[in-house]
Amino acid sequence: MAVIAVPRLARTHTVSDLALAALAPVSWGTTYVVTATLLPADRPLLAATLRALPAGLVLLAATRRLPSGSWWWRSAALGMLNFGAFFPLLFFAAYRLPGGVAATIGSVQPLVVALLSLAVLRIRPARAVLCAALAGTFGVALMALTAQARLDPLGVAAMLTATSLMGTAIVLAKKWGQPEAPLVMTGWQLTFGGLVLAPLTLSVEGVPASVTGENLLGFAYLGVIGTAAAYALWFRGIDRLPPTSLSLLGLTNPMVAVLAGFVILGQTLTGWQAAGFAVALGALIAGQALGRRPA
Repeated sequence: MAVIAVPRLARTHTVSDLALAALAPVSWGTTYVVTATLLPADRPLLAATLRALPAGLVLLAATRRLPSGSWWWRSAALGMLNFGAFFPLLFFAAYRLPGGVAATIGSVQPLVVALLSLAVLRIRPARAVLCAALAGTFGVALMALTAQARLDPLGVAAMLTATSLMGTAIVLAKKWGQPEAPLVMTGWQLTFGGLVLAPLTLSVEGVPASVTGENLLGFAYLGVIGTAAAYALWFRGIDRLPPTSLSLLGLTNPMVAVLAGFVILGQTLTGWQAAGFAVALGALIAGQALGRRPA
C-alpha cells in the first residue's frame, strides 16, 4: 500500500486552530449533565431533532447558501453521519449508560480515525500519536469508570456505532474538503440530519404532553452552544488540522464531563479519577506535540 507524506498544512497548524477546535468537544462534554438535569426523560429522538433541525434552519436562513453539484449528496451523507444517525445513538447511549462508560467508549475515536485515515486518505499516523491515543483511552477509563458502572449492551453498541460514524465523517470531510465557510457547511448538514430525524421522532416518540422551562433551556443550550457554534468550530478544525490531531481533541469531552459531574452534580472525584485526568491530559498534549513534527 502506498503511503503519502502528511500534507504541509497538517504540520503547520497553529495553537489557535487547536484551541478553537477544542472548544467543540469541550461543549459536548456538558451534554451528559444537560441530558440528565434539563431534558425530558427517555426521549432520545426528540432531543436529537431539537438539537439539529432548529439550529440548521437558522444557519441556513442566516447564510443564504445552498449546496451545488455533488455537494447535495455529500452534505446529506455527512449530515446523516454527524447528526441524523449520530445524535439519536448518542442520546440513546446517554440515557442507558453512565456518562463515564459512554465517555470511555467515545475516547476510542482517535484510533478509529487513524485506521480510516490509513485506508481512505493513505495517511499513516505516527506510531507515537497512536500510543498517545491509547494512553488517552486508558486515562479516560481511569477517570470515568467506577465500580458501580453498569454496561448496558444496547447502550454500549449504540455508543460504539456513534463513535465510528463520527470518525467516518471526519475522514470523509477531510477527503472532500470544504467548498464553503464552516457556518454554511454546518447549516447544510444540520438541516439534512434534522429533516431525517423529524418524521422519525413524530412516528416513534410523538409530541410530549408538556415541556417545562428547564427543558427549553436545555434544548436551547444544546442547539446554540453545543451544536451550531460547536460544529462550526469543529468543521473549521477539520479543514485546518490533521484528522488524528483533531480527533485527539475529543479527549477533552470526557474530561469536561467528569469535571461537570463533580462541580454540578456533586459527584466525588477520587484519586484514581485525578490520575486518569492527568494521564488523559498528558496524552492529549503529547499527541498534539508529536503530531506537529514533520513526517
